[in-house]
Amino acid sequence: MISGIGDKIRYLRDKSGMTQTYLAKRLGISRSAVNLWEMSLSTPSLANIVELTQIFHVSADYFLCDQERLCVDITSLEPEEQEIVLKLVDCLQKKGATSNH
Repeated sequence: MISGIGDKIRYLRDKSGMTQTYLAKRLGISRSAVNLWEMSLSTPSLANIVELTQIFHVSADYFLCDQERLCVDITSLEPEEQEIVLKLVDCLQKKGATSNH
């Protein structure tokens, strides 16, 4: 299961056929920094996450959202439609909160 930022970086790097050294050079950091991320002993800075999204052609949500949460991009919807979706989610969350008590 790919869950943490380190696992996701390793997965994308392996999938792209990159070595840790090559990725580190692209980011202008040390290979050991990439290794620490992949071992979940350190996390990339926001600037590095932005660069990683560009290198691997994924959204920042891919790195930042955990497996427990579902991330949905509604930015392509009209503002009124976005408001409806957000109200529906809020309503369902409130319903879930009351049924759990």
